[in-house]
Amino acid sequence: MKFEGFTKEDFDTFTVDGLDERMQLIKDRIQPKFSLIGEELCEDLSAALGNEMYLHIAKHARRTKNPPKDTWLAICENKRGYKQHPHFQIGLWDDHLFIWLAYIYEAPNKQQIGKTFLDDFSLLLETIPTDYKISKDHTKNQALTMTEENLKQTLTRFYEVKKGEFLVGRQIQAGDPILEDGKALINIAKETFHTLLPIYKLSLIY
Repeated sequence: MKFEGFTKEDFDTFTVDGLDERMQLIKDRIQPKFSLIGEELCEDLSAALGNEMYLHIAKHARRTKNPPKDTWLAICENKRGYKQHPHFQIGLWDDHLFIWLAYIYEAPNKQQIGKTFLDDFSLLLETIPTDYKISKDHTKNQALTMTEENLKQTLTRFYEVKKGEFLVGRQIQAGDPILEDGKALINIAKETFHTLLPIYKLSLIY
């Protein structure tokens, strides 16, 4: 099976009411595509980093009432789980696809990573292209434009606040023709992840 990209139908999944109904559509429509794209991206990152990377697909297992507003795959060096580790993400909200390098609040060493990022702020500033986005919270459909001020504020919050997070990468709006071109989309994801590898590698010292 070949990855053909994401369609309007995939994004419309998040307009369907009901936890069971939406979860079934996520499993039927989106997760098979995550398996395809995730396998190729895992191989690419493993080769780039020189160690095996593992694919995790969000199961939303803790949900008992509210249907998920987004869904994603994650890639990290830990086979058992990703939330406590630096990881790469690709996922969908109802209005866009995101491609992130992610550090979420569950990482036990996030304060040390945050301090390293602030100490090496110039490296991050030089690494992140100005057309990238930054997010402070993976649970909200909100992102900031990449500016020096926004980067500094986000990293400071990530370092100082227990629930602070840091996600950086690209967003592609639903309806963009590139989303339905599987090969081109995979290449964009690879390019994004490779661009952010210096930041990822910097955080691996903990």
